[in-house]
Amino acid sequence: MASNQHDTTQRTSPSSGPQPGGSHAACVVVIHGEALGKRLDIGDSPVSIGRSAQCDLSISHRSISRRHCQIWRDDGRYLIRDLGSTNHTRVNDAIVEQAELRDGDHITLGDCILKFISQTSVEARYHEEIYQLATHDPLTGLFNRRHFAEILDSEAARAQRRAPRAILAILDLDHFKRINDRHGHIEGDAVLKQLADILRQHVRAGDVLARIGGEEFAVLMPDTDMDQALLFAERVRNAIATARFTPGGNPHPLTASLGLAALDPAHPTRSDLMRAADQALYAAKEAGRNCVRQKQ
Repeated sequence: MASNQHDTTQRTSPSSGPQPGGSHAACVVVIHGEALGKRLDIGDSPVSIGRSAQCDLSISHRSISRRHCQIWRDDGRYLIRDLGSTNHTRVNDAIVEQAELRDGDHITLGDCILKFISQTSVEARYHEEIYQLATHDPLTGLFNRRHFAEILDSEAARAQRRAPRAILAILDLDHFKRINDRHGHIEGDAVLKQLADILRQHVRAGDVLARIGGEEFAVLMPDTDMDQALLFAERVRNAIATARFTPGGNPHPLTASLGLAALDPAHPTRSDLMRAADQALYAAKEAGRNCVRQKQ
């Protein structure tokens, strides 16, 4: 009888396991409760965790105090300190006022549990990949809408504390549906990736760029006034209008409309700011497309 090669176990050499990669930031990841999956990297500056939107990691659950605890790095060690919380801070179920964190420690804050992962842990790379999948658009590699919304919330909270200037720009490709209808979604995706590359070339290091819809993109420009933002938007609009797009192998001119709004007392929250920028974008469409409008 002929043997079936799939019935025979293949002999292999023992695996050495995941190989060490580059350096990774230590982090805490929510593994149970509200904000499941959220991650906070711990760098050179102390970070705070609590219910307040002004915390570095905000977990909006009533069992968590507004400023519950703080984590920081000190001479290669990572330390956690309770900030006078109502329900205490626990490390591996033990109430602590201050303690050193070690890889794999569980931190309990009210009804939520976080896991501390050191920068040397193999698991950090796993969570790095999960974080990328959770926060980035798979087609363009830009931030996705959900993560961009979290960044806007943080910027709005920062504005309440320090009143910084920030401008939101929302960009929409004009008549993009015609490309998908005529050339198919694969060619349409190639156009979106090319557009993302154009936007990357124009944003500054501190700007936040995201894809927030099918052909809709957003740029948050911190510490920027409206005059600066208008110059940026015009440069981007012109770069798109003069770029060479070739869906299906044939040149196809494309344009974009942009709407701008300022994070200010008239638009103090993320929803207010996005609504205002959307209204400005609609005004640009109504004005004939391929132009920039700002919310007054």
